[in-house]
Amino acid sequence: MGTTTPPRTLAEALRARGDESLAGLLRARPDLLSPVPNDITQLATRAGTRASVVRALEHLDRFALQTAEALAVAPDPAPYDTLLSLLTGDGQGDGEGRDDAGAAITAALPAALTTLREQALVWGEDQRLHLVRTARELLAPSPQHPSPTGLGPTVAEATAGMSPGRLQEILTAAGLPGTHDPVSAVAALAGLFTDRTRMAELLDTAPVEALSVLDRLVWGPPYGELTPNPAPPVQWLRDRGLLLPVSTRTVVLPREAALHLRAGRAHRVPEPVPPQLAAAAERDPQAVDRAAAGQGFMALSTVEELLKLWNDGGPPILRAGGLSVRELKRAAVALDVSEPVAAFWIELAYAAGLLASDGETDERYAPTPASDEWLDLPAQDRWTHLATAWLAATRTAGLIGGQDSKGRALSTLGSDLDRSAAPEVRRRVLTLFASLPTGTAPDPQTVLARLRWERPVRVPGPGGQAAPGDASDLRSRIALWTVNEAELLGITGRGALSSQARALLDEGPAEAAARLAPLIPEPLDHVLLQADLTAVAPGPLERPLAEMLSVLADVESKGGATVYRFTPGSVRRALDAGKAATDLHAFLSTHSRTPVPQPLSYLIDDVARRHGHLRIGAASAYVRCDDEAVLNEILADKRSATLRLRRLAPTVLATQADPGSLLEGLREMGYAPAAESAEGDVLITRAGARRTPPRTPPVPVPEGPPVPDATLLAAAVRAVRAGDTAARAVHRDAPDTATSGSLPRTTPAETLVTVQAAAMTGSAVWIGYVNADGAASQRVIAPVKVEGGFVTAYDHTADEVRTYPLHRITGVAELADEQST
Repeated sequence: MGTTTPPRTLAEALRARGDESLAGLLRARPDLLSPVPNDITQLATRAGTRASVVRALEHLDRFALQTAEALAVAPDPAPYDTLLSLLTGDGQGDGEGRDDAGAAITAALPAALTTLREQALVWGEDQRLHLVRTARELLAPSPQHPSPTGLGPTVAEATAGMSPGRLQEILTAAGLPGTHDPVSAVAALAGLFTDRTRMAELLDTAPVEALSVLDRLVWGPPYGELTPNPAPPVQWLRDRGLLLPVSTRTVVLPREAALHLRAGRAHRVPEPVPPQLAAAAERDPQAVDRAAAGQGFMALSTVEELLKLWNDGGPPILRAGGLSVRELKRAAVALDVSEPVAAFWIELAYAAGLLASDGETDERYAPTPASDEWLDLPAQDRWTHLATAWLAATRTAGLIGGQDSKGRALSTLGSDLDRSAAPEVRRRVLTLFASLPTGTAPDPQTVLARLRWERPVRVPGPGGQAAPGDASDLRSRIALWTVNEAELLGITGRGALSSQARALLDEGPAEAAARLAPLIPEPLDHVLLQADLTAVAPGPLERPLAEMLSVLADVESKGGATVYRFTPGSVRRALDAGKAATDLHAFLSTHSRTPVPQPLSYLIDDVARRHGHLRIGAASAYVRCDDEAVLNEILADKRSATLRLRRLAPTVLATQADPGSLLEGLREMGYAPAAESAEGDVLITRAGARRTPPRTPPVPVPEGPPVPDATLLAAAVRAVRAGDTAARAVHRDAPDTATSGSLPRTTPAETLVTVQAAAMTGSAVWIGYVNADGAASQRVIAPVKVEGGFVTAYDHTADEVRTYPLHRITGVAELADEQST
């Protein structure tokens, strides 16, 4: 902000930033906004907390993280040249490819340092670079937490508490002049290790075995275990301070010695440039789009089949939640896919709001009312609905079949499948696909390498505990699942990103649907009937035709053409749904491009003639029939023994079984009974009768706080600036608030007059407020209305209009003119 004095603290560095820079910090680290800091000092304090620093470090790319790691082992503060040397080396190593690597590091370091500064992980001028203390603690070495660089503690840190006599022995063995001052002794030993000439001369006298020990420790971990009787090479290293004691049985290679052996490099392989994507194949873009469209249409058919499968009430929900393994297998068989793929389609339908639990006592999964609306949409709009839901979903189907942290199996539609990183990983994978020329299929392994560079292994979390070992691996697994799922869904075709998917990512669902529409075949209004009681649909069918045909016939095979087979059971199903034989004949005549085969007409008439001859109702259940001979036949059949039928009248049989069981039992015996109501009317079974109450799709679990929009950022920056000025300056109408950070104190009358004046002029004021829990805070508000003992105002801190009781306001002060505008 125009000052030339170097900042002494992170707060001063943040205070010197412009509003745009502060907004960038809050955008990059949105956790700092929960809640909005009262002033710059509180913002700096919050930016240095362990949880917030860990989150910020986890979002750095590999080279920015390597830069922070190098600063963690550099002196504090560190000059820019020292940092550069730690990343490039001192130029006296083996020299293999070091010139090119050094040039790349030199070119990339300013950008990495800018990133660290923007995220408030580094502050200070180039000659005095400070890594925030918490980040240094997380990345600096310790016996419990080795540094990511593999470096150990400095000589000063490793010899802390060592007796002067032992230090004198080390100096003598190393050929250094003796001194009784421990500080001078430590400085002399560190000076030896950092002097390349003298250090090289010392190592020239080392046994070969001692050099082998150093080779094993130099790139980390730098700690080694001692045996009760150390070998002579180890003893040689201990005598000269090249191995310093950490405990009675543990030694460490000091940092200065390791850096000499590394030619000054903090990392074995600095990675200033992200890995390049490699192409696995080059495809014709039009062929890619056609393949993706075909796969997308298959995806729609599969989801429709799933909804139809659970149309009249799906499988029950496990007591622990989710779908049982047996029900998943049934769905996989019905959909003719593997179990993992079936789990993916079920989870996708659930994420899209097409499936949900019905909430009944006997809780089951069933289609939602939204599924009927979805089915009425054009195919291209149905696809964009599924694709958009998949991109945003945090539910991760790939985890199904594994175990949670407590060793419990993860089931389909269970409660433990949300992974907040999934949407970001999916979108990033597709963005990498989109960065290649149209029609190019990338090598998945190079995609994984790029993702690992952009978001490397996690740093230790709060409390000093390391993050779970599979945290970074989970992102890699999600990336691989994304590649497979994108192909299943038709996002990619033959391994390359389709043009409709590019449009979905860049322009939105409407443009993606427009790109996809010409590639989807128009639905047909006819089928081809054949003499073997089958019908062939040479393409996708119009929805009313497909729905009626799915009731009247069973699907025998799928593919480019769908084959339906007519059976007595399927015809009876259509009659149960309220259709008469004449309706079925008319339907087939209308929609067949070939004559209706005589065997099919006979089948329909034969089933219709017997359909409803028997009537079943509730007695618990009864069977009635005008033909006594039919009832005699049923009673004589041994298969009816399990139904425990007894005759009530010449034309009526009764049983204790429920009507549904009796209905199924007689159908299995070859009869065609019909259910009837208490009034004696035939009950019609309609498909799709079971729907859940209106349900909303599951809400994705966010990965940390949401990124604030521009309006909230601008208001937050204004509030922080205003609060900072309020905390650091004496306000015009509040001379009693001289103490920094104290709440303004005014009398109730003064408070009322000031807020009324602010409401009339539309200006902002600074208030102290105590809530119902007794918590005090400072706020910047713009009063709108003052009446009834309350002030209604726009709260810049919360970015919303709130109402405050006047008796809870401790005091009010006007802001300086340049801050209130």
